[in-house]
Amino acid sequence: MKVGVVGTGFIGPVHVEALRRIGVGVKGVLGSSAQKSQAAAQRMGLERGYSSYAELLADPEIGVVHLTSPNRFHREQVLRALEAGKHVVCEKPLGMTARETKELVAAARKHPGLVTAVNYNLRFYPLCLQARAMVRSGEVGEVFHVKGSYVQDWLLYPTDFNWRVLASEGGALRAVGDIGTHWLDLVGFITGLEVEAVMADLKTVHPVRQAPPQGSVETFSPKGDRPPATAGTGGKKGAKKELSTTPVHIDTEDYASVLLRFAGGARGVLTVSQVTAGRKNRLEWEVAGSRRAIAWNGERPEELWIGERNEPNKVLMRDPGLLDRAASAYTSYPGGHAEGFPDTFKQLYRAVYADIAAGGPSEQPLYATFEDGHKELALCEAILESHRKGKWVKVKY
Repeated sequence: MKVGVVGTGFIGPVHVEALRRIGVGVKGVLGSSAQKSQAAAQRMGLERGYSSYAELLADPEIGVVHLTSPNRFHREQVLRALEAGKHVVCEKPLGMTARETKELVAAARKHPGLVTAVNYNLRFYPLCLQARAMVRSGEVGEVFHVKGSYVQDWLLYPTDFNWRVLASEGGALRAVGDIGTHWLDLVGFITGLEVEAVMADLKTVHPVRQAPPQGSVETFSPKGDRPPATAGTGGKKGAKKELSTTPVHIDTEDYASVLLRFAGGARGVLTVSQVTAGRKNRLEWEVAGSRRAIAWNGERPEELWIGERNEPNKVLMRDPGLLDRAASAYTSYPGGHAEGFPDTFKQLYRAVYADIAAGGPSEQPLYATFEDGHKELALCEAILESHRKGKWVKVKY
């Protein structure tokens, strides 16, 4: 059984690399054109660059499809993969709307032997698994509240343009849908709490952005691949004409602040931004419990802060010999040998492919299922409704 990967942008090659690291064969890749497919296959040393999705699904060697395509394609591609009898690993969000994701959950249930996962890889940082074990064992105590943020700077300037800023391509929520759902999924995974209601405030910092001639700049592209920050913003005379950029109205948010009410009484607050200079990819959370607090920052993933009331605070460094068994099972290197973002994909796929090898999904997998993916879209829709109405909104799962 081999893998076909759909998508050749930022995240597709990450999937390919992680699969290779655990010994899973990736046969080929599909891009937005036959030419892009061939170029990507050659670049990554793959056997096939498929000319169409139908060709990929018709390949009898392909048993698993990894979808890293733009969000608007997920629903159709998932449905076709399931109908073809393929296991599916889909990038988040699972769909564009909760109606779509509910349909995909139902479709997955019609194929109980197929593993269907959503790529919430951040669950597999070892210290996030350790935090989960601490909360679940009672070491943290009753969870009073959770706070945190997910902030980046790759869309700081109005000349930063990518397909994700378009509601037609990525969905009505962008910053929340793209990175905020990672935080929401991770905090729910760690604490076991489910969001009951939300109060949200969203802000589009750049109501107009400048689209480059090629239509989109690759996600997290190097600085040299982007237009200058002055283009279309009153920079030197002629800059806009020279770059031939096109002004595009933006109706997705750059920033969000969300108050959370969890079932059972706990409270929370989340800040999301893709326009915070200097924050490259900073997700952080802090859980306040009745016995102690714990906190973690994704830009320092090897450290878990443990807050105490009556003794000195601690910092637990990632070390398999010091972690709970559930966490040490998903760490590959000794303490002091850093494990980071690419390793989370590797560990996620270890869990996914263990179930595939076993013949189907396990009862309570650590990886996010389609049901988890649906919950995130229901949360997104409640957040958007709350912002528009200016009041608390219950989440309709």
